[in-house]
Amino acid sequence: MDRVSSLPNELLCHILSFLTTKEAALTSLLSKRWRNLLAFVPYLYIDDSVFLHPEEGKRDRPEIIQSFMDFVDRILALQSNSPIRKFSLKCLTEVDSNRVDGWISNVLARGVLDLDLFIILDSEGDDHYLLPPKCFQSSTLVSLKLDGGIDIGWVAGSIFLPMLKTLTINSARFDNFEILLHALPALEELSLFDVIWNDQGVNISSASLKTLTIYDIYCSSTLSFDTPSLIYFKYTGFVAKDYPVVNMKNLFDARIILLLQIQRAREPDEYHWFDQDVALRYSNVWKLFLGLQNVTNLYLSPGTLEVLSRCCESMPVFKNLKSLAIKSNKERGWQAMPVLLRNCPHLETLVIKGLLHHVTDKCGDACDCISREDKGRSLTSCPVKMLEIRGFRGTMKEMTMIKHFLVYFPCLKEMNIYVEENDPTELRVPEVSKCIMQMMEEYNKLSSCNVELL
Repeated sequence: MDRVSSLPNELLCHILSFLTTKEAALTSLLSKRWRNLLAFVPYLYIDDSVFLHPEEGKRDRPEIIQSFMDFVDRILALQSNSPIRKFSLKCLTEVDSNRVDGWISNVLARGVLDLDLFIILDSEGDDHYLLPPKCFQSSTLVSLKLDGGIDIGWVAGSIFLPMLKTLTINSARFDNFEILLHALPALEELSLFDVIWNDQGVNISSASLKTLTIYDIYCSSTLSFDTPSLIYFKYTGFVAKDYPVVNMKNLFDARIILLLQIQRAREPDEYHWFDQDVALRYSNVWKLFLGLQNVTNLYLSPGTLEVLSRCCESMPVFKNLKSLAIKSNKERGWQAMPVLLRNCPHLETLVIKGLLHHVTDKCGDACDCISREDKGRSLTSCPVKMLEIRGFRGTMKEMTMIKHFLVYFPCLKEMNIYVEENDPTELRVPEVSKCIMQMMEEYNKLSSCNVELL
């Protein structure tokens, strides 16, 4: 007898759980014992792209699809009523939606804890799979992931998932999102990707929610957050019309990546209704940031900095902020930086990913791009002790800005500069590299701050 066969059944089932269901099924050819083990594997990973032949056109043949569906039926029949922890189903072919309903109903009846569905019924993406109501009436589900444009627009009425802690939805339209959230009293982690809300006013309200990730959203109306227990918040998307309520009093970490049309942001047409609407949206962004004012760690994208420049006069004070990270590029400006730095009275660490930015006369004194009388004023009131610069390219403009920071940040103790790794830089040229190193040595002598090029 080989060593593997001598292992107890529980351990062998655990090993099979790391394989796709097709791979696990193939082990049944080894012996009768392995066939019996498959009936008790608590993790099923079913992916039609693994099961079907990948050759051009072959996977779409009716007999191949029928073979795949029969395989899933046999696996579930073999397992009968044995407990199941996770069921992952990925179907990118034209499977029978009634068969899919049966598979999902089977695992729900067996008390599945983790349900992961990626279902596309047709290659054109026009026919969306209508999720059966049973998915929102489970007393055991702890994690639910829906992908592929699954239709949940019907959600309403008698839905209740008392144990659900994690919900991930990718590509969906919502009409009754608030009703869904109210049916999830234990929800702690919510991730929404490529979501369009049809509601007149969207309110993400949950007393239990701790982690919220929103990516590529579009909200044509107002967007509110009543999430008092939230600890982590990542928001990537276009600016909503307004943010009437933003309750995140326990927020620790926030990443805000606002998308914008730069030309309309800088030069709006006062006679064009769309441009007027965009300008109004940008002016209301301060309400979102007012709700973030208790955050400890904050990341801002280049677009977010540009949007914030439209509401600098309403910028809140971030009294708990210890670490601020910003990303820059040549198309987006630093107009909001002076106010932002002045409004972080307890800032300890500043991370700048890319020093080069769009230069305007409104960049203020945060940079040294334009000569001005009040040079460095916003920096002198900033208590930052650690400055981390990433994406350094070795240009003289960057070196001038580094010196500017060393001169005007009064509490700065350490500056770490990380060279750009993904693109060629000026530092490839030996003469430039030598000059930069000499300047770094001089900077170290002129300042009490420890400067390191890494």
